[in-house]
Amino acid sequence: MEWLPQSIDIIAAVIMIGASFFTSFLSASMGLGGGIALLAVMAQMVPPLAIVPVHGVVQLGSNAGRVFFMRQHINWRIVAYFVAGSLIGGFVGGQVVVALPAPTLQLFLGLFVLYSLWGPMPKLAEGSKGMGLVASGGALSTLLTMFVGATGPFVTVVVRQFKLPRMAHVGTFSSCMVAQHLIKIIVFGILGFSFAAYLPLIIAMVITGFAGTYAGRHFLQKSTDERFQKMLNIILALLAARLLWVAASGLLSGGSA
Repeated sequence: MEWLPQSIDIIAAVIMIGASFFTSFLSASMGLGGGIALLAVMAQMVPPLAIVPVHGVVQLGSNAGRVFFMRQHINWRIVAYFVAGSLIGGFVGGQVVVALPAPTLQLFLGLFVLYSLWGPMPKLAEGSKGMGLVASGGALSTLLTMFVGATGPFVTVVVRQFKLPRMAHVGTFSSCMVAQHLIKIIVFGILGFSFAAYLPLIIAMVITGFAGTYAGRHFLQKSTDERFQKMLNIILALLAARLLWVAASGLLSGGSA
């Protein structure tokens, strides 16, 4: 078996393996941002049709590491409702994955994230209404991830409404992302994508991602909940701005981005 696909050279592989460490550190220490950052790196080096499924496998491994390290802090009730919605979103996404333009979805995602920062949002509690919104968020974000790859900001918005302590926020968010990426991988496998050619690269990126998660967890433990929330809001705003820029570029170029 070849260690790398013919479309990826050794330099590109080393860059992506290193990026997996630093982006996992970012997600573990700040709650999100690593998925989109890694997607931006991979978009320069991985064939377009392979970016979303390969990125999904790497992110599954990275988020699984955070779940392991923060398992005692996870709010499993939120995760259960999110997974229920994600199953619906994954089924629908598998039916229309090639039918909708990515720039339109990126535009929607960016606007929603900005609205969540400065617009009126419902104060969620762990009642039936709050869990219903979690399930809806799971369905919609899993549908979106089939097209835009990284929907961490959207999922963060859902989890953020519960005002969880920083360790619980990161652990719960990561559990939701594990479920979402797993469903996405299964759907792409059913659609015929072959992961075998990328397996050695994926394994190496998962290993460095796990190391980045371990380092980021120690950074997070030394932070405070107030500082964490401030940094989370800043990162969300920056990521939303990037999404809007990419969406506008794609729409102006005819929706091919």
